[in-house]
Amino acid sequence: MVAPARASATPATPAPPAAAHGGALEAVYVWDLVVRLSHWAIVLSMVVLTVTGIDIARPFLVHGGGASGFTTGWVRVVHFYAAQVFSLAVFARLVWMFTGPRRSGWRQFIPVSAQRRRDLIGTLKFYMMLRPSPPPATGHNPIAGLMYLGVFGLYVLMILTGFALYSVSAYTSYMRGWQFLLGVFHGAQGARWLHHVTMWVLLCFAVQHVASALLTARVEKNGTLDSIFSGFKFLPKDRRRDDE
Repeated sequence: MVAPARASATPATPAPPAAAHGGALEAVYVWDLVVRLSHWAIVLSMVVLTVTGIDIARPFLVHGGGASGFTTGWVRVVHFYAAQVFSLAVFARLVWMFTGPRRSGWRQFIPVSAQRRRDLIGTLKFYMMLRPSPPPATGHNPIAGLMYLGVFGLYVLMILTGFALYSVSAYTSYMRGWQFLLGVFHGAQGARWLHHVTMWVLLCFAVQHVASALLTARVEKNGTLDSIFSGFKFLPKDRRRDDE
């Protein structure tokens, strides 16, 4: 009697599609589970935070009196819980930049290698429609990495201004300890203004992010969009090593 085969601990490798440019492709595991989970936690919490945040600033979900009259209160509760998910996801991703695998690390955001710096120019030319395809990149391309570095800076600003605003009404909560940030942001109104403007900047980034992903996926045909779900991209077998 033959013993059943043990299940593999690694994700199942999908079959590669037909090569777009004639070269043989292979499935490469690029985005690990922490990267993918934190990405989608940030995306989904941002959707909830945007809707509830706009309602807090200019209520549009308010109904009549009675029990439904507490609509704005419930909106604030949902906003605060979504903010906790957002903050934890951002914190986890920042920690993973220094403790996770190389393809998830800080080198993907800061072009420290000479090759990444050269590819920065080539990628910029691609986005400006001055070359037909971008330089090959296993993970983030150099332009995307620098942009994501700025986006994480905006995430941190959003979190800190949110903490400052929450501290105003946190009379008995430990969150009252964040009141020192009110002085940094020139009071609650300054924090509120920064919080609001940062939201719109991040929404503009989201539109650009999706458009760039669609463009890159169409040109490279390597499963870029699918990779944020599966973790796999399809790359040439004769590609150069990471960060070379």
